[in-house]
Amino acid sequence: MSHPVSVYAEMTPNPEVMKFVADRPLIDGSEQAEFNSKASATGYSSLAEELFNFPFVTGVFISGGFVSVTKDDSIGWEMIAMQMREYIQGWLTEHETAVEKIPPALVQQSETAGAEATAKTEGAVQLDDADIVPTEHDEAIVALLEEFVRPAVEADGGAIDFRAFVKGTVHVRLRGACAGCPSSTATLKDGIERLLTSKLDVVQSVVASV
Repeated sequence: MSHPVSVYAEMTPNPEVMKFVADRPLIDGSEQAEFNSKASATGYSSLAEELFNFPFVTGVFISGGFVSVTKDDSIGWEMIAMQMREYIQGWLTEHETAVEKIPPALVQQSETAGAEATAKTEGAVQLDDADIVPTEHDEAIVALLEEFVRPAVEADGGAIDFRAFVKGTVHVRLRGACAGCPSSTATLKDGIERLLTSKLDVVQSVVASV
């Protein structure tokens, strides 16, 4: 059965990431899915699995009605953007579901992937799960991120997820186009940190972590 769909390509602030926007939802509700390899996508997203067959694809992030594709530096988007758009549109026309199963939050986070993410994100710090302890401020922080930050970063093809609040510092994880983006540090400090410190006296800083 055919599922007609329209897809257009949109540049993001990250030069290695292109956002492909469809006119229908690709994942349920507010869910998101990110994959760093074909193996991590297996059993969760057939679309992501297929995209990793392109030799230059290094990451796939799916949220709402878009899929952000991260490539390596072996080729420029001017050479492949049209091909990728047509491929994604054709695939979605033939398949009703892009994400069959929501992956666990860390399904894509092997030790190697974590190290690569740290290297790509300037100033990122290591935060072990054992150091994450819920606090009374978490709910207010998440509410602010959801209301003011999520719409903006999704418009750029990425996501910034709350991880923990530790000793006055809000730890977030960058995903999709935000990971490795040259402007991510400015976004954290000039945007998110300014927002949270102005709204919540207990917040002193915001950092990216893995």
